[in-house]
Amino acid sequence: MRKTTKALIVIDIFVLICFFVVYGPFDKFRNTIISTALKTKTHQYIAYTFYSEKTIMKVAMLDSYVPWDENTNLDDIVIDTAPKDSYNNEYDKEILTRDSGNEDYKLIETEIDGYKAYLVAIYNPAKVGVAISKAFNKNNTGSEKMYVMCERLGGIVCINGGGFLDPDGWGSDIPQGYIIKNNEVVWSDSTDQNDIIGITNDNKLMLVHATGEEAIKMGIRDGLQFGPFLIVNGEVIQFNDAAGGYNKAARTAIAQRKDGVILFLVTEGVHANGPKLLSVAEFLKKYGAYNAANLDGGSSSQLVIKGKLINRPLNVAGQEIKGGRGVVSGFILMP
Repeated sequence: MRKTTKALIVIDIFVLICFFVVYGPFDKFRNTIISTALKTKTHQYIAYTFYSEKTIMKVAMLDSYVPWDENTNLDDIVIDTAPKDSYNNEYDKEILTRDSGNEDYKLIETEIDGYKAYLVAIYNPAKVGVAISKAFNKNNTGSEKMYVMCERLGGIVCINGGGFLDPDGWGSDIPQGYIIKNNEVVWSDSTDQNDIIGITNDNKLMLVHATGEEAIKMGIRDGLQFGPFLIVNGEVIQFNDAAGGYNKAARTAIAQRKDGVILFLVTEGVHANGPKLLSVAEFLKKYGAYNAANLDGGSSSQLVIKGKLINRPLNVAGQEIKGGRGVVSGFILMP
């Protein structure tokens, strides 16, 4: 056998071994590669060369926070979103003071960790539900940009919501986890209990660790799987220093105040550059959030108001995604 042929065989074997190690069943090795690359900051490209953004964010989140061991206490939520004559503080006043001629919502433009942030106060939680794309698992033809989905459904304000399979970084129309719509599980890829973020039949934001069927029995009419929960019963999640790149990213979140006002939040940023989750939680707490949860972020973060994409989604290379990325679910304010 010629030396050149032998050399090529050796190279092929080496490549196969590397491929097996990187993409095989070695979760601990994969997690080490991703966490180390993200923490070095200057070598983050190593993680993004081999793994999708979804995988990286999932791994980087591991051990970065203390999971809640309790569900939301909805008895503390007493829906009363009528205009007030007095306010608890400047943030309370900012939320509850309506824009002239608009009783549906108010957009507040601000910053979190130096990144532009868009907070939307929604005054009637009964009009908030889950938005789903036109189809699931249809050879990548079912996902929709958020502004397209929102317009098709007739929504006033929309944000992206749950995750989806993303094996090559280009996304898909296959949701991850549970999606509940009108008291029915419309998508599920497991029978395990997971973090579900939902709106109940009495229009309260419920955060539970359950199966989709269990969540419906608890009263959720519209919901989806994602996390982590950021605020539960008024208490902000506990974070540690092992968050890796998950510490920073473009963010999407949903929250509810004790008076029933729903908060949609979307920030600018991209994969490992953006507000920290702790900063997001503390920001929402400042504006009165009593329960709050993180939604799919990074390139997927999208806020749409009256058919217009408000934020500027970026891909992992920092390039603008015109019109936003295709997604499979979100939360919507209906007329």
